[in-house]
Amino acid sequence: MDPILVGKAVTTDTSGNVHLLPRFGNRHGLIAGATGTGKTVTLMTLAENFSRIGVPVFLADVKGDVAGLAMPGAMNERIQQRLAAMGNPEYRNEASPVVFWDLYGKLGHPVRTTVSEMGPTLLGRILELNDTQSGVLDIVFKLADDRGLLLLDLEDLRALLGLVAEERKDISTSYGLVSAQSIGAIQRALLRLEQEGADLFFGEPALELHDLMRTTTDGRGVVNILAADQLILKPKLYSSFLLWLLSELFETLPEVGDLDKPKLVFVFDEAHLLFDDAPPALQQRIEQVVRIIRSKGVGVYFCSQFPDDVPDEILGQLGNRFQHALRAFTPRDQKAVKTAAQTFVANPALDVAKAIGELGTGEALVSTLQDKGVPMPVEKTLIAPPRCRMGAITEAERAQVRAGSPVGTRYDTRIDRESAAEVLAKKAEAVAEQAKAPPARTRAQDDAEEGGFGQAIKDAVFGTKRRQGMVETAAKQTARTVGNQIGRQIVRGILGSLFGGRR
Repeated sequence: MDPILVGKAVTTDTSGNVHLLPRFGNRHGLIAGATGTGKTVTLMTLAENFSRIGVPVFLADVKGDVAGLAMPGAMNERIQQRLAAMGNPEYRNEASPVVFWDLYGKLGHPVRTTVSEMGPTLLGRILELNDTQSGVLDIVFKLADDRGLLLLDLEDLRALLGLVAEERKDISTSYGLVSAQSIGAIQRALLRLEQEGADLFFGEPALELHDLMRTTTDGRGVVNILAADQLILKPKLYSSFLLWLLSELFETLPEVGDLDKPKLVFVFDEAHLLFDDAPPALQQRIEQVVRIIRSKGVGVYFCSQFPDDVPDEILGQLGNRFQHALRAFTPRDQKAVKTAAQTFVANPALDVAKAIGELGTGEALVSTLQDKGVPMPVEKTLIAPPRCRMGAITEAERAQVRAGSPVGTRYDTRIDRESAAEVLAKKAEAVAEQAKAPPARTRAQDDAEEGGFGQAIKDAVFGTKRRQGMVETAAKQTARTVGNQIGRQIVRGILGSLFGGRR
């Protein structure tokens, strides 16, 4: 398979073009650099080139300009100069096949998952719960599993929290201590989440992963773009959503080993948000996912300002590096430059630490994996210009792209089927109706009331002051009967049946 052209190496006079080999695209990567140095352009160049060789891509559009992948670019003087410097490679302006997604459902198809699929760990991070409150959330999820209650949306979770509050003593005995304060804190956190509009993310129809791994009829990979300009304002929700999606890929996709190209390229923009304030257990989980997901054909590319935004345990697994300029104005910047310089394979012709501060816009220090997975010595590289539009698109253009979406309107209408909230509501209604119903009457109560059923039987048999009963009637009839044996047998038969005697 043809390699992906990254750009033109300018370290030495004899340097040629720099390529990324598709068979090592699943060995992950890092795109780093200060704001305005060209990270987004590099990201778009990689995305459209992966798409051209049939690899689907998922990435977040934090600033709104990545959506330009959906529209063909236009030739200008700067692009012509860049192409001339690269030796005029084959180039034409074209769009990539794009599907837009949006957690809020405004700029793309709604993205949803269920509360159960999100799980207590990531949901606790979104809700910003402490350890004690996270433990209570674990109990809530366990209780839902044991009682067969579906947790689909936040209304289900709130209903189950109400049940836990009602049965708190019994649940504390069986599952662990549950305090009223912790339940209240979780309920308040859910309220804040709903006020931010995040409740739209939980529900059905849930996102099907195969819809992120589509190719077109002509063999190009679909580029899935998540509108994140508003989502990024809620960093915990943004990072937890992307981590959830990455975890779902990890748990769902089968092992495939080394392929000639990735099955999917997953780009994690603003990667520092993933690791800020992440507990050790979560960082360990991320490291595990990144380490193993390569064998499932997924390449993960982190994009951030500083290379040390990514922990060392994960940084060591990123084989393809693209380092844009860093300005060493502060001690923090100086440390980042030093870290970046130390992570590259040395090139005798290049002072990496010095070059990082001298890179211009659209230039980067690049090192990719070559034959046998060996990283190439770092090269100062002119990044190839993308073929798409380098800028935002209009609402009309977005609507046009959405109208031709391969997933149609499958996700546009929300579904609300019976789950925990409905089941618990029905049980509560049944209990309320039972409380309203009068208690069952006893025979003694019936007998005690005038006109009751028992009294009616007595009146019929023995009679009242105003009318005779069956006994009195039978006695008078007997007196009229001639005293023969047959008559006496009839009397005994009637009286015996009434008073329990034997015939």
